[in-house]
Amino acid sequence: MKEVTLYTDGACSGNPGPGGWGAVLLYKQHRRELSGYEPHTTNNRMELTAAIEGLAALTEPCRVRLYTDSAYLAHAFEKKWIDNWVEKGWMRNKSTPVPNRDLWEQMLELTRMHQVRFILVKGHGDNVENNRCDALATGEIKKRRASGGD
Repeated sequence: MKEVTLYTDGACSGNPGPGGWGAVLLYKQHRRELSGYEPHTTNNRMELTAAIEGLAALTEPCRVRLYTDSAYLAHAFEKKWIDNWVEKGWMRNKSTPVPNRDLWEQMLELTRMHQVRFILVKGHGDNVENNRCDALATGEIKKRRASGGD
């Protein structure tokens, strides 16, 4: 199984508001940068989208070290929150559904295909690749603003 490193980040101007996501895939000497935009979204949705798009770009099952500054994303898997949500029918408690279920379901499918280890990093710190993902995500928002929106 190939071993791949994936860095991801999401950004939102306002929350909700226009958002962007960025991902950097590294495999041996290969590097691939991905990014995208949503006109109306939340920061958490962009964090999840970055991970989904990065994992979905892999063309075969891989071992993935996924670096994220989103505790929401990392803890959902590392602390098994997602297992509890599934067991409870995607409810956080009796009256509150889990937000972003559509994206969590995509993440679950991708983590069944790939062996993913989530690594939480400090956002806006000294991690070069995480900072690059942030630049890709915020760059998508700035690009759309400069062009007048969608």
